[in-house]
Amino acid sequence: MKTVLVSVAALLISSAANAEGKLNIFNFGNYTSPELIKKFETKYDVQVTITDYDTNDTALAKVRQGGHGFDVVVPSSQVMPIWISEGLLLESRPHLMENFSNVDPKWIDVGFDPGRRYSVPWQWGTAGVIVNTSVYSGDINTSAIFLDPPAELAGKINVVPEMSDVMYLAIKYAGGEPCTGDMSLLKKVRDILTNAKPKWISIDYGNNQQYSSGDVAAGFAYNGAAFRSRLLNPAIHFGYPKEGYPIWMDNAAILKDAKNVENAKLFLNFIMAPENAALLSSFARYANGIKGSEAFMPEDMQAAPEIVIPEGFKAQGKFSVACPPDIQAVYTKIWVELLK
Repeated sequence: MKTVLVSVAALLISSAANAEGKLNIFNFGNYTSPELIKKFETKYDVQVTITDYDTNDTALAKVRQGGHGFDVVVPSSQVMPIWISEGLLLESRPHLMENFSNVDPKWIDVGFDPGRRYSVPWQWGTAGVIVNTSVYSGDINTSAIFLDPPAELAGKINVVPEMSDVMYLAIKYAGGEPCTGDMSLLKKVRDILTNAKPKWISIDYGNNQQYSSGDVAAGFAYNGAAFRSRLLNPAIHFGYPKEGYPIWMDNAAILKDAKNVENAKLFLNFIMAPENAALLSSFARYANGIKGSEAFMPEDMQAAPEIVIPEGFKAQGKFSVACPPDIQAVYTKIWVELLK
């Protein structure tokens, strides 16, 4: 009888904890649809709090420290293996969730989370360059836009501070392959970045208004951000570097020390519904990995050049992967020196 009473008490405590109806999401800034969050809150009577981060490195450092209070995080594909190997994520087994059948098969058995035991698709896209063509009318499909900028753009360039993608573009521009350990080539990469930096106005995530207003004329950016800027100013174009560019996917996962696990599982299942994945894409203007979501998205996304990679540039894009720790350490050293 005592065992039964204890079990009932434990159940009541568990129910009370879940009855608080909270969910804390840690995500890139300006990347979460307010409409989606409102819909989730109404459906499940859960109060959602969103805390922003600017880069994958920032998110990883914060969670490693512990005591953060977050339930859901959205790591990019190239860093997912780090989150998993360090035991920072809960094996939430989303492949067993009701809406998992909506995930596009090509995004299921992925190298960064085989079989999707930890994460579900958030959004995916490409990293390239953004240019105000009223300022510069030359070739924009090259990383030279920010690595060896033309005179018209010098001093008007912003670089998003995402180390892995900047290093990817710089290495390809220097003639190497991602995750290379060729020290002579990496010295060349370091020199390219160091020489380019004085021609940048900022190293920041920036915002769409900076480009649309003309405060910033070009830089390294992501396709969805460029799309949103173009909607404000049609002179803004996205370029696919002919030297090579990375394709990435961001993924929603539950943290190992999450306090609101059941609500987090509800959220992961929720964003795998086509109409809800479409809300994410409609807001941030990136593709997602959910079948059938296209039917719920704005018509202007169906053929947008930022979303549908032009035929002439498909071959230059490769999926970004995590580099071995020793190589990553070299890249980090180059990056830290650059930010000084």
